[in-house]
Amino acid sequence: MDRDQDLKEAFQALTPGRQRSYLIHIAGAKQAKTRLARIERCRDKIFEGKGFSEY
Repeated sequence: MDRDQDLKEAFQALTPGRQRSYLIHIAGAKQAKTRLARIERCRDKIFEGKGFSEY
């Protein structure tokens, strides 16, 4: 997220609980490429202001 300022700002605008849910999901991946893929999949939901488990 350090490379993408817009994503970083959108993430910081989330509530602490929503941030935590994404961090748990993303950090749970063992490989860096998997973590990056998870970030990409969650990107739209982060910009929408939704939590990881929200639809």
